[in-house]
Amino acid sequence: MTAQVPSQTARDLDTPQDEVLIEVRNHIGHLTLNRPAGLNAITLSMVRTLQRQLDAWALDPKIHAVVLRGAGEKAFCAGGDIRSLYDSYKNAGTLHEAFFVEEYALDLAIHHYRKPVLALMDGFVLGGGMGLVQGADLRVVTERSRLAMPEVAIGYFPDVGGSYFLSRVPGELGTYLGVSGVQIRAADALYCGLADWYLESDKLALLDQRLDRLQWGQSPLKDLQGLLARLGVQALADAPLQALRPAIDHFFAQPDVPGIVEQLRSVTVADSHEWAQATADLLETRSPLAMAVTLEMLRQGRQLSLEQCFALELHLDRQWFERGDLMEGVRALIIDKDKTPHWNPPTLAALEAERVASFFSGFDGSGS
Repeated sequence: MTAQVPSQTARDLDTPQDEVLIEVRNHIGHLTLNRPAGLNAITLSMVRTLQRQLDAWALDPKIHAVVLRGAGEKAFCAGGDIRSLYDSYKNAGTLHEAFFVEEYALDLAIHHYRKPVLALMDGFVLGGGMGLVQGADLRVVTERSRLAMPEVAIGYFPDVGGSYFLSRVPGELGTYLGVSGVQIRAADALYCGLADWYLESDKLALLDQRLDRLQWGQSPLKDLQGLLARLGVQALADAPLQALRPAIDHFFAQPDVPGIVEQLRSVTVADSHEWAQATADLLETRSPLAMAVTLEMLRQGRQLSLEQCFALELHLDRQWFERGDLMEGVRALIIDKDKTPHWNPPTLAALEAERVASFFSGFDGSGS
């Protein structure tokens, strides 16, 4: 999910077919998220369309690979259609419950897909967009890419497999990304292992042309890798997080979020002071409960399998609409737009460890 882009209205489940464009060229199935005005935020019906098409192509011997992309130049996908989920909960509907079950199943299916998946992560890739791409075999970023799991900004936690892929980012960088919700660009995405290739956006059309003419060999994945190697690179110089890594590894290894903020506030070293203070300021605007649950979720996620991570997220999600800060975050940032969420509790100091732990009670790793 994401904090960034709501839909204009809650949508009917019968989404027009053109919200996901489907095309086959040269044995490649192309899937395009086609809601550019809404930064390609994903709805339940889009999830269902993607799942149906991927299932069909998995069994089609004429399809050698799949390409995922977003329409327009601003976003691959800015996350889930959060307004429709808010409306569903407020109106005692079931769409918000079905959405997470089916979205997670789609994301998991991409992780296990039997044919190579190439994700073109041009523009914003936020929340649910990250869920779609992190299971892909080949994740391509451009100079326009902006990646984030920004859920804590609306009182939620980084789901869609975030407990798995963030917890496996080197050191405490994934903890930092999940607890703070900050955006990163291409160099950091490559450094963190959240992307595989960098390609200038003006080469995307050329990539399409080469895909259309690709001569397939025995290994479609190697064929695609060879093509990308001729057009892109796998590392960029001057990744900001590389320079910050020692500080992040220290601060975000603290036992709890109040400890992280306290340590950040105590920094006096000149080259780290400004970043540390800005990070502490940012954390103090986020939902205390969401940050604390995120920290615990990521630490547990390091020891869990991919399937168990999705099960843990679903376990948390089933409690969150009632007990978490999501409804208040959406109200403040998307519905009323007063940008003054009243978090419960309002401060980190008021957050009880027992309340955080209660969200994980009863989780046995199976999702039951």
